[in-house]
Amino acid sequence: MTTYPVTALRTLALFAQNLHIANENDLQPDPETIYRLVDRIGCVQIDTLHMVRRSQYLVPWSRLGAFDPTILDALASGPERRLFEGRQHAACIIPLSEYRYQLPHQRRVREDPADFSRTWLSDPNNVALTRSVLARIQQEGALRTSDFDGDGHKRSSWWDWKPAKHALEQLFARGDLMIAGRDKFQRRYDLTERVLPKWVDTHEPGATERDRFWVERGAKALGACLPRHAGDYTWMGVSRSRPMVEALVRDGILISIQGSLANGQTAELVIHRDNLPLLEQASDGALRAMRTTFLSPFDNLLWAARRDEIFWGFHQALECYLPAHKRVYGYLCLPILHRDRLIGRFDPKLERKTRILRIKALYLEPGVRPDEELLRDTAFAMRDFMTFHEASELVIEHSQPAAFGKKLMSVL
Repeated sequence: MTTYPVTALRTLALFAQNLHIANENDLQPDPETIYRLVDRIGCVQIDTLHMVRRSQYLVPWSRLGAFDPTILDALASGPERRLFEGRQHAACIIPLSEYRYQLPHQRRVREDPADFSRTWLSDPNNVALTRSVLARIQQEGALRTSDFDGDGHKRSSWWDWKPAKHALEQLFARGDLMIAGRDKFQRRYDLTERVLPKWVDTHEPGATERDRFWVERGAKALGACLPRHAGDYTWMGVSRSRPMVEALVRDGILISIQGSLANGQTAELVIHRDNLPLLEQASDGALRAMRTTFLSPFDNLLWAARRDEIFWGFHQALECYLPAHKRVYGYLCLPILHRDRLIGRFDPKLERKTRILRIKALYLEPGVRPDEELLRDTAFAMRDFMTFHEASELVIEHSQPAAFGKKLMSVL
């Protein structure tokens, strides 16, 4: 059996995620381009952190360059919507063509609420509140959490919702409500019948059909992966995903291959049959990874567990939830992709009033040499990153090695 080199596997992975195309000064991406990207990678994770632009905007930027974020917002709201907010890998923006795969979960929530909701709904007052919240939306239209009064108690955690928020999320989880849009990142909840376009397929699949679709979707979006990774892409446990992977292999939709890993070992991988010719091209050098860009810590490329280490020998550390004294790299580090390698990371903060993009720390991985090509390509990506953030000045406070930060500033 052929053993495919890790460089070819990386290239295929980047191609599958639309991260292979060389940086260009093209026209700003239009709605169709942005929609096709989300459709290609399956979904885009929504996140609340905004030291720079939020993750749902960084993910398209990494692949397409500077674009107007309101285009993505419009695709997920308004009369011409083609995307919706749902739960897949996590809270995500998903093509409406895949809405039907949310229906089994919604029905399960209606029939048997999750543990925290079951406890909450055991209180008759909360059941009455949920009905009241739904009635207000029926009468008034889309509403935000802030449109409902709190209960007067101060809360210490964003998970510690006020009762109306809990009611809204319960109604959302069971499919009575959808997200009509956002105001300054606050969700606007409205009746599903008023949000969901008439053309959307609402035939509910069985759980097996849904899981099979998601595993195939995950395998295709990852390029090539360990068998368990196909389910990781949609946050499916291995006990659910394993029989789906085995069935898809038996049916010839997924194919078992041998691949080299970053540590020099080999492993059995699976690849979607549509991706096999692309892997052959990557092995022959006909398909190459040429892009230099920066990745959100929540980028789709990094979703499968330990895939960063297995294919790239890189450990993506998300340290924002750690106390400051325990952080090694910084609050919200963005990995730096150069061609087919993850060569470093940096911890940015956009100072919006002064339009300064402040890089608190910039690191290259051990053994990475900052040659002229790497400097040029990183500088190109950084300029576009600044354009995307409407930043007029860049400050690098710390660089390791120190010479890399100085050379990068001189190129810029």
